[in-house]
Amino acid sequence: MNREIRVLFRGAFAIFRRDLRKFLSNPFVIVMTLFMPIMYLIIFGNAMGGATTGIPLGVVQEDPYIHETLLYETGTGMLETFHQQGHPALFRVIVFPDETSAQNALRERKISAYVVFPSTISPGRDVRLYVDSSEYMVPTLVQSGVQSALAMAGAANPLAIFPLYGTIEYIQFFGVGVIVMAIFMTTMMGGGIALIRDREMGIIEGYLVTPVKRSSIILGTIGSGTVRAFLAGFIIFLVDILVAGVVIRSVESFILVVCVLLLICVGITSLVVALSSRFATQQEYASSIAFLNLLFFMTSGAFYPVIGMPYWLKWLTVINPEYYAVDALRSIILRGQGIDIIATDLVAIAIFALFAIILGIVTYRRTLE
Repeated sequence: MNREIRVLFRGAFAIFRRDLRKFLSNPFVIVMTLFMPIMYLIIFGNAMGGATTGIPLGVVQEDPYIHETLLYETGTGMLETFHQQGHPALFRVIVFPDETSAQNALRERKISAYVVFPSTISPGRDVRLYVDSSEYMVPTLVQSGVQSALAMAGAANPLAIFPLYGTIEYIQFFGVGVIVMAIFMTTMMGGGIALIRDREMGIIEGYLVTPVKRSSIILGTIGSGTVRAFLAGFIIFLVDILVAGVVIRSVESFILVVCVLLLICVGITSLVVALSSRFATQQEYASSIAFLNLLFFMTSGAFYPVIGMPYWLKWLTVINPEYYAVDALRSIILRGQGIDIIATDLVAIAIFALFAIILGIVTYRRTLE
């Protein structure tokens, strides 16, 4: 009996020592294992915990008027200086000459809301607030901030609130971001890991003894990954319609959604192909791509408005392709806007896709050679 116990523990210790040595033999995985929680703390904590300040808010006096009213002057001054305790001003106030200019700026997303002060000082006249309701938290902050500023100004006028895009639930706001996350996750698991597995099994080397050109192998790999990613994104898009209740307002909007999905799928797939060709094991690849997914998704504005992030974190959105994809999809799906509004997003995604294709081809070609 004692001998059997000794054999049992001796075998268990041998397996334990082998697995521990295997883990310690790969310092890259060890570093990434420790690095990931730190980055979650820094990025996730700051993305969710930042104080929203500098919300672009338009102010305009109701037409027609001859002189600016005391309510307009006092209210504008209060809005310019209104701030939460210990933070900079909540609003970045922009004065417009008329309501049409303010309305156009709101639809073009140059401002998050605008306030219309009545042309008379009668306390029964409403102060009107038009707000971009497609964002999360920002409309609530704008409403409470404007109400507080008017109260501090001593205004007895009621505040009438007009959400530009109706009432939008958080599941609709977040659901659009999940579309892009599904694309990345499908490409990461079904594309990158599959490529590394094929290389480990010798399938990639098998391609090289066939008449198929190296460029055909690369383009075929990117193409198949793009189709898988597109199907995943499109399925989540349909789920958003059924579960979250988002509405596609026209055929043009549907076509634009498909175009955005295709562009971001091509870009992310090409990027994953480039990354997977640089790693020899699935462990190294998985730990690196998980960090990249964290960086992209947390700074994309998918689940929390970018305006609420710290200044240094906002700069990451400038080079984040997922941010432009999420922004374009929200503009189409939640706001019903067209190509004139999302043109910048489409150009940014197209540039990323082109760069990623070139990077994927060059990097993967070196792997084949």
